[in-house]
Amino acid sequence: MTTEATPKKPEIKPATGKLGVLTPGMGAVATTFIAGVIAIRKGLAKPIGSLTQMGTIRLGKRTEKRFPLIKDVLPLTNLEDIVFGGWDIFEDNAYQAALKAGVLEKELLNQIRPELEAIKPWKGVFQREYVKKLDGHYIKQAKTKWDYAQMVMEDIARFKEEHHLDRLVMVWTGSTEVYIKPGEVHQSLEAFEKGLKENHPEISPSMIYAYAAVKMGIPYANGAPNLSVDFPAMWELAKETRAPIAGKDFKTGQTLMKTILAPGLKARLLGLEGWFSTNILGNRDGEVLDDPDSFKTKEESKLSVLEYILQPELYPELYKNFYHKVRINYYPPRGDNKEGWDNIDIFGWLGYPMQIKIDFLCRDSILAAPIVLDLALFLDLAGRANFHGIQEWLSFYFKSPMHLPELYPEHDLFIQLMKLKNTLRFMLGEEQITHLGADYYDYYQG
Repeated sequence: MTTEATPKKPEIKPATGKLGVLTPGMGAVATTFIAGVIAIRKGLAKPIGSLTQMGTIRLGKRTEKRFPLIKDVLPLTNLEDIVFGGWDIFEDNAYQAALKAGVLEKELLNQIRPELEAIKPWKGVFQREYVKKLDGHYIKQAKTKWDYAQMVMEDIARFKEEHHLDRLVMVWTGSTEVYIKPGEVHQSLEAFEKGLKENHPEISPSMIYAYAAVKMGIPYANGAPNLSVDFPAMWELAKETRAPIAGKDFKTGQTLMKTILAPGLKARLLGLEGWFSTNILGNRDGEVLDDPDSFKTKEESKLSVLEYILQPELYPELYKNFYHKVRINYYPPRGDNKEGWDNIDIFGWLGYPMQIKIDFLCRDSILAAPIVLDLALFLDLAGRANFHGIQEWLSFYFKSPMHLPELYPEHDLFIQLMKLKNTLRFMLGEEQITHLGADYYDYYQG
């Protein structure tokens, strides 16, 4: 269906010049993303999984049969114009880090080795109390968290100048930090900046990176479940500097499956007794999540999905008091090849029980890398369209999507995709599509 009136098309600045993509944390996810983009630019691989590179968008009525590639109708930055930079707590260049991560084959990495070796991280902001399972040695030294933020901003400014960049985006690809609830220090920009200067314990390294980016008006996406940018002080800063922000926690493996399957159960009004999920993985993320405090952060992100999709308050006979358990187990032999098991106890007609079992053998960073690319390009687009603050239309990419305080988060993958594409249609000045069947009405009556 098309709407009766189309909102005014926003003015979007062209994607001229170079775009710097900043990644705090240059481990498995970041190097898989970087190596992938370089390989694609050289014609060595295809951008599988990237909506910006391979996705189409329907424009107008079905009878018009307009299904262009998204990248052909929107002014997205060309992959050739991306420059990579970032921070880490280990000194390895991108080639060395990619080898150690063990995600991509050495044969591929050797074909792009010079480009990867040229990408060297800057010293990271790190305090072990926030990620207890890691012990980095390549770290900045400063007296206050305010000083750390200034050092990060200096890195960004130098990077922009050295590479003659026109625009920047930042995507957090670092580790999951310990669980932190929003406190007084997060309620206003004034309180947060005071907390930075006083080394407040509820300000973590990811918040320092986020502050530095947003303070400079740089779009920021949070790929971990950390609080990072999802609190009032950062919303206030993003409004002030007109920076787009999005997060949190890349939706890759098991949660991706939940947001695909749970809407199907609800659509068919099949009841749910329980959903048990467990994972094994052996990469750095698995090691970090072996700490209960970091796992708590991840657990909060993963558990919220089903409640919002199934809406037990509206369907108490089907979904009230269903049992939901999530486990993550560190198992070094598996490396980046994560395995997620789900046992789902459902019931149907007359209450008769049934079961669904899923065994998803996935590659964590392979699923995350195209998300990093899409978020970088879409956030850059949002900035050029003068969008700022929370970008709910990017919920499609996150386990725990940021949302306006007065709204609830949308977790249904298919609703998220519709919202994303309708936002792109709005940017194009095209009519939005609701799929209510008015195409039929318009065709025969109009």
